[in-house]
Amino acid sequence: MQGSESIVVGEYIVVKALENGVTIIGLTRGKDTKFHHSEKLDKGEVMVLQFTEHTSAIKIRGRAQVFTKLGGVESGS
Repeated sequence: MQGSESIVVGEYIVVKALENGVTIIGLTRGKDTKFHHSEKLDKGEVMVLQFTEHTSAIKIRGRAQVFTKLGGVESGS
């Protein structure tokens, strides 16, 4: 490592869309929680996400399967 650079190694999750238009929103760390990034997935698409020094939470809108090292869950209805 050089200077103030650091390597961020966070937990990963996998999201698989079960319908078109699933939205994934990354939320920031810090005093105020804010949206910092969003993605849309269509049915069958898969995204691998990582928690980092900037991302403390991930919000999922729509029907999707979510997999973590702790197990899986389905969002939406």
